[in-house]
Amino acid sequence: MEMETISTFAKKLWCVKKQLILFLTPLILLPLLFGLPEKEGKCLYVVLLMAVFWCTEALPLAVTAMLPVCLFPTMGILPSKKVCPQYFLDTNFLFLSGLVMASAIEEWGLHRRIALKVLKIVGVKPAWLILGMMITSAFLSMWLSNTATTAMMLPIANAILESLFGDLDTLKENCKVKDETEARVKLKHKQTEPLKTESEYQMKVWKGFLICIPYAASIGGTATLTGTAPNLILIGQLKSYFPECDLINFGSWFAFAFPLMVFFLILGWLWISFLYGGLNTRLCVKKQDERAQAEAKAEAVIDEDYRKLGPINFAEGAIAFFFILFAVLLFTRDPKFVTGWSTFFNKGYVSDATTGVIIVSILFFFPSQKPSLSWWFDSRAPNTPYVPLLSWKKAQECVPWNIILLLGGGFAMAKGCEESGLAAWIGAYLQPIAQVPPAVAVMFITAFLACFTEFASNTATIIIFLPVIAELAMFVKVNPLYFMIPATTGCSFAFMLPVSTPPNSIAFASGHLLVKDMVKTGFVMNILGILSVSLAMNTWGRAMFSLETYPDWARPVNMSSTVTDIQFPSVPPFNLTSL
Repeated sequence: MEMETISTFAKKLWCVKKQLILFLTPLILLPLLFGLPEKEGKCLYVVLLMAVFWCTEALPLAVTAMLPVCLFPTMGILPSKKVCPQYFLDTNFLFLSGLVMASAIEEWGLHRRIALKVLKIVGVKPAWLILGMMITSAFLSMWLSNTATTAMMLPIANAILESLFGDLDTLKENCKVKDETEARVKLKHKQTEPLKTESEYQMKVWKGFLICIPYAASIGGTATLTGTAPNLILIGQLKSYFPECDLINFGSWFAFAFPLMVFFLILGWLWISFLYGGLNTRLCVKKQDERAQAEAKAEAVIDEDYRKLGPINFAEGAIAFFFILFAVLLFTRDPKFVTGWSTFFNKGYVSDATTGVIIVSILFFFPSQKPSLSWWFDSRAPNTPYVPLLSWKKAQECVPWNIILLLGGGFAMAKGCEESGLAAWIGAYLQPIAQVPPAVAVMFITAFLACFTEFASNTATIIIFLPVIAELAMFVKVNPLYFMIPATTGCSFAFMLPVSTPPNSIAFASGHLLVKDMVKTGFVMNILGILSVSLAMNTWGRAMFSLETYPDWARPVNMSSTVTDIQFPSVPPFNLTSL
């Protein structure tokens, strides 16, 4: 009876867990206000309070992001006039312009045409189809949200899989029957079939298809500044901490991150194809007739879906043109390795946000139907209303405004940490890390954040840790970008759990994946990601951003200019074992 009472009480507590977190967390953190220096203690109180609320989602993420607006001024950390502008910096406008462009692409179905075209090109062999799915998902997630990309690609994958292998329920039943048959044959000491039957192989390939899409979407989002929120948090906090640093913009980030994305994507494809049967030689050699028939059927499905789209219309062509113009102008504004077009304007006046807003503004008045002069003189022509490529109503529905607030909350938190001295106070306690070689520290930072983000939002994770990492870099006199870039990319490497990212959750919700499938695949993916980032930082990243020296823009104003530059280990660039 007593155990039943305890169980009932525990269930009651679980039902109100969020309310308990909201009530108890501020009380538990109260000692920080009295045991630490006044301003630093107050700021740490707010930071930890927001961190707990973000990690537990006791409040909606966007609501937690707005807490600095009320807590920083009332606690004397930062005046309201300094907090509120952080919620709409030019970085937020760059992100907003990317979201509006994505909504226009989705409105006219250009993303689906791109996806089907890529699949037609790569063919229908499972290994190549997995590669096609990953390439398409990665490319689309560079511009669309990772969640939207995954939600669009999964139905396409399921349709192709059903044409290749038939109905999934029948396939599962065949696996079960064959297992029972095999067991009976073994008991009679007769010759058995190989352990991996054809049905089991097909089930593995099915899982490989489903799991590759969210992973590729997460990887692809790292390639552009607008691809995922942590990238924008990085550039926003760089502007806050290091106003003189102008090394990171859309073009320079793309030049660094795109090769990293391609390299990691290839490694991920090899691992997923190996693990789930896509690279099995039986695919091409054994039972060629049966496989060829199934592949022809799958190819017909892709061709039919593409045919249904019809020829590319004026609106799709216009969106494709503005999309390419959007990417080219952002990339060439100031790519650093060549002179960009921004030199035609006053220095420092034109940013990536300016470029993005100019292009997406055109979408709201550019016609979706081909203009015709004869329409004006033809009395019998229908007087149809003028329809632009994108309406504000559609943009309003598609733009996740909660992410805009989340970005703003991150910038406000960073500003509070900087102004209160909290970041410097924490940095003073990080002295032991100064003894660790920088290359090892990069791997440790990437690994730590990749693990932490398995349980928390990647945006919340980078907001919490980036100020500390920046302060750590300044304390050990290492180029801050050498630590901050791996931390940012590492936050997108959440592959092990269904709850890690919305794309993982969408794939898991299909009901065909098990948690152990994601853990087994994601653990190796995390390792490959950490090694890929380390390689990128110590090769082309090192050359692009001059990471071997401690830059002047990172020196405090009152610091002597005679600080000695940190020397990186003199190792061959591609010798990973020495890192």
